[in-house]
Amino acid sequence: MPTRAVDATGVAHTPAGAAARIVSLVPSLTETLFALGLEQQIVGRTGFCVHPRDKVRAVPKVGGTKTVKLDAIRALRPTHLIVNIDENERDTVEQLRAFVPHIVVTHPQTPRDNLALYALLGAIFRREEEARHLAGALEARLREAAAGSFAAQNVLYLIWREPWMTVARDTYIAATLRLVNWHTLPDVRGGSAGAARYPALDFDDAPWLGEVDRVLLSSEPYRFTSAHRDALARDPRLAGKRIELIDGEMTSWYGVRAIDGIGYLLRHAAAA
Repeated sequence: MPTRAVDATGVAHTPAGAAARIVSLVPSLTETLFALGLEQQIVGRTGFCVHPRDKVRAVPKVGGTKTVKLDAIRALRPTHLIVNIDENERDTVEQLRAFVPHIVVTHPQTPRDNLALYALLGAIFRREEEARHLAGALEARLREAAAGSFAAQNVLYLIWREPWMTVARDTYIAATLRLVNWHTLPDVRGGSAGAARYPALDFDDAPWLGEVDRVLLSSEPYRFTSAHRDALARDPRLAGKRIELIDGEMTSWYGVRAIDGIGYLLRHAAAA
């Protein structure tokens, strides 16, 4: 585990004191901060920060991940803001720098990157022991995945409709699916550009569609339902494909959720 608290932009952060006031703009990291025992220091969260359900209700909302209410954050007088490169708007973060002393930028791209994420947050907020506990649990899950034997599958992972949208292979979701030998199509990489990492899809212009073994309909950010699954099953362009719903929190949330998420995916693949 790294000894220096350096975030995804290379900024080194000094340990915070007990009076730290944290606003999190990342749902999976809000959950992780609670898992690290920082309940008393979390003063703001987005409306999408819904876990742990019994505790987040007491934390004021400051808008959405991309529709942040700057004045609401200012009123909370935070010392630390937790953000993510994919989930939050750069312009918004730059505006927040004017009055938030410490902005911690995250960007995990694979499940293993959570080890450094735990260590980063643990070092900044003096929760090193709790971070080591999470790291041990995650490493056990990763070993379990590595020991498994899974048939290779090409998958189309859908996150939106109207337009249909999927994920590039250099996303956290795609890396998580590879733990069970599932490989996302199309075989594209989006680099640092947000839209390219989550490309739009036209079923009538997808020559690779015939290579897809299964279609996964995520529960977020678009909440696909059994009605969507049944409609796609009737689509002749997807004839012969296995089409199923999947819990998007378990495949796309990093932080503490990755521990249970890998277990969920292992069970899902084993039952396939």
